[in-house]
Amino acid sequence: MLTKLSVPSTSIAVPPGFDPQAVPIQSNCAGEKTIANGQLQPDQLRQRFIAPPPWAPEITDENRHVMASDIIARRQAQGLSTQAAVLIPLVLRAAGITVLLTQRTDHLHDHAGQISFPGGRMESSDSSPAITALRESYEEVGLVADGVELLGQLPEYLTVSGYRVTPIVGLVQPQTNYVLDTFEVADAFEVPLAFLMNPAHHQVRVATSKEGSRRFYAIPFENRFIWGATAGMLRNLYHLLKV
Repeated sequence: MLTKLSVPSTSIAVPPGFDPQAVPIQSNCAGEKTIANGQLQPDQLRQRFIAPPPWAPEITDENRHVMASDIIARRQAQGLSTQAAVLIPLVLRAAGITVLLTQRTDHLHDHAGQISFPGGRMESSDSSPAITALRESYEEVGLVADGVELLGQLPEYLTVSGYRVTPIVGLVQPQTNYVLDTFEVADAFEVPLAFLMNPAHHQVRVATSKEGSRRFYAIPFENRFIWGATAGMLRNLYHLLKV
């Protein structure tokens, strides 16, 4: 089920002409622990963030992580912002929780056309990553902050576009209308949380070039291709919920 609704991505930077869907699948994660539907209910999600068990975030590719650290250090040396935040909006639908995702417009300089969460750079006036995530979500899709119950945050995610991204997780009351920033947002849609948290749908793909190999996650859904940092953050949400 897709609900028509869309934002800029904070995903892995890609070279011109790179097609992630054409990259071979190395493996999938079907053998990993499944999450019972009962664990994906609002009360269970609240409790997991209130009292999280010991768990470790996943680094998709150590080489990419080191590369991201180097780029972030260079941005900092130039006085450029490196802090960003996204909202992982868990929409409280009657048929089950869905995740609101957005797709960037094709003309943008960074991450054109990629699927992402609502979010962006922290402004000097933002007092916390949560404030950034809520502000950007309102600017990009018209998501009203009063309808968002913040649950907590996932570990910082480094991108090779030079950002330290803090994913903020929140339960979201459905809105009748979403107002999209059409300059940045081509589309917005929802995917069932149960689908995204099923490891059988998580693919590992490895791209090889003269610069070396690059490993990333992908989660295809119907005619959508979720990959890069967005898939990586969803994997970390999976790791938190599976334990």
